[in-house]
Amino acid sequence: MFINSESKSLIDMLQIKRRKKSLFIHLLTFLPLIFKFINFSPCQKYHFLTSSRKVGRIGLFKIFMYFCIHYKSMENNTTSRKRKTGIIRIQITIKRWELLLLLVIGILGYSGYAIYKHIFNNTDVEITDALAGNIFPSQIIATATTDDNFILPVDTPYIGNPQNLIAIKIKSRRKNSKVRIEIAETPFFRQSISEFALPEAWTDYVVYPDIVWNYDALRQNTQATPVSIVIQTSLNGQFLQQSIRTMSMRSINECMLGYYRLHGHKRKDFVNTRQLFAAYVNEDNPQIDIILKEALSTRIVNRFLGYQRDSSMVIKQVYALWNVLQRRHFKYSSISNSSMSSNLVFAQRVRTFNDAMKSSQINCVDGSVLFASLLRAINIEPILVRLPNHMFVGFYTDRQHRNKTFLETTMIGDVNLDDYFPDENLDSTLQNMSQNQASHMTFEKSMQYASRQYLKHQEKLRTQSVGYMYLEITGEIRKKIQPIGK
Repeated sequence: MFINSESKSLIDMLQIKRRKKSLFIHLLTFLPLIFKFINFSPCQKYHFLTSSRKVGRIGLFKIFMYFCIHYKSMENNTTSRKRKTGIIRIQITIKRWELLLLLVIGILGYSGYAIYKHIFNNTDVEITDALAGNIFPSQIIATATTDDNFILPVDTPYIGNPQNLIAIKIKSRRKNSKVRIEIAETPFFRQSISEFALPEAWTDYVVYPDIVWNYDALRQNTQATPVSIVIQTSLNGQFLQQSIRTMSMRSINECMLGYYRLHGHKRKDFVNTRQLFAAYVNEDNPQIDIILKEALSTRIVNRFLGYQRDSSMVIKQVYALWNVLQRRHFKYSSISNSSMSSNLVFAQRVRTFNDAMKSSQINCVDGSVLFASLLRAINIEPILVRLPNHMFVGFYTDRQHRNKTFLETTMIGDVNLDDYFPDENLDSTLQNMSQNQASHMTFEKSMQYASRQYLKHQEKLRTQSVGYMYLEITGEIRKKIQPIGK
């Protein structure tokens, strides 16, 4: 080690012995010089070179104290004598295996720190859901008072009710970690605070907080609307970062057909939610009483008795409903597509009872749920039958459910019957009939056409193949799905 002349006496006193030293001694000897270099005045320049053969085992405390005193005295010197720049030259030779060992230790240390931070100190909070960022008001309202789980929880351990749709992903730090979730108010739900205990330590959980829905706002939402979800989470009393995610509040007219569950970023299995069509069958709608009064005024039936008479009387009651809807001049409308653009979640646009009555327009889905609502209102159990790209309605003609028939509800509207029966030239025949005669003929032809369609697809309907649905709107289904009330 070479230093200036003012330091020579001290070096002679320390009697440094020249010897080969280990890497550990090199580092310990070099540390005090680094500490002193940090405290140097910006005006002074010091240059370091290293030589392991000229550095002996020096008392660390002595050499450190020497440089502190030496350079401090130089800074305090106020004489006019020009200060000499101290030059310290230290040369350290490191063997290859020592360098490799140092690199391995550094890599292992950094890796260990990264693993510790990820596993034991990860406090990231992520807003998640099962429907690819979509919220369906019809599903929320239909299952608000039931315990049926149409939205299945994700694979990881979960806490809370998955029917609340919105959840957070969080890692617990110890057993029974306390998590507090505060959700900010939006136009569709109020502010809420939920608290949960996470049973296991160092475990990823999906937590579904309680959500206070604004059901009136959900019913009135007729167009897909973006909504920002803001969640503040605390874990064991420590506030974590605020989480924000924008989701799509779908229209009340969109019925969810199903969705793919995700495993990581891959589609896992398909969850069928077509039973939610039952939510659009609304036998409690106040307008139904008006329609029933109009039907009775036609004198086709004197009253609605449901299954209290024979099958012919049941069919006669159904025809009375058919006739009054035709008198209201419903038009066929093919609009049925949802505005969704997703390969994970699938939906069908359905007019509610009020929408169909107000617009006097129906397609196959609208007409089926509208007619099923009227059948339920007179205590006749309806059946919704869905084929790929089509739907029609059926009903049992006896209380024991031994016999059934079906109706093609699109024939209620102003349609060309030759499209359904091209060989019978029905349109020209209808022109020579009275209104009641034409109505009765279209009713008979509707049963004929729909029953033929049912028999054609009976096997696939029985096995509930993809794209097919046979849904009886019974008291049991009402325990799972309630009308959306619109």
